[in-house]
Amino acid sequence: MNTTHSTNPLLSDIAIRNTLRPGDLGLIASIHGDIYAKECGYGLNFEAYVLKGLGEFAQQFDPVKDKLWICEHEDRFVGCLVAQHRTDAIQLRYFIFLPGYRGIGLGKRLMGEFMDFMTSAGCKHAYLWTTEEQQSAVALYERYGFVLSEERTSNAFDKVLTERKYELTVNQ
Repeated sequence: MNTTHSTNPLLSDIAIRNTLRPGDLGLIASIHGDIYAKECGYGLNFEAYVLKGLGEFAQQFDPVKDKLWICEHEDRFVGCLVAQHRTDAIQLRYFIFLPGYRGIGLGKRLMGEFMDFMTSAGCKHAYLWTTEEQQSAVALYERYGFVLSEERTSNAFDKVLTERKYELTVNQ
């Protein structure tokens, strides 16, 4: 998959849709596998982890309790964010952009929309899992109130790394 784009897009150039269409989950898995292999050295076990989670999301998808943001530029998939319902929380998952779409404010926009979704859903707790390598993303999560709650060493993605859980509790 080609993960670069020749233009310098503006935030206003990005279309965001909240409908799940056939093929979207495959694109999410493909982008994750490609980008994390290139940027972090993750192996096939990472892609298998993403595919397993996306399969679970598809089987349990409830348009009232779950939400996704598919970002497109010129009818091309360039990134996404998924809010997946859990028993007493929302899990923030699959937050990723192609490299040419980072740094334009898209992450901030989606985080704001994620927070609005939490409020409208009446949910007071959210969490996410990431790794120590994702410093830019972590800075964004922390800006929105997520706090590190758990760390564990893992070799699940074909290299030794530290997985980190961040949690958010909001008072509504």
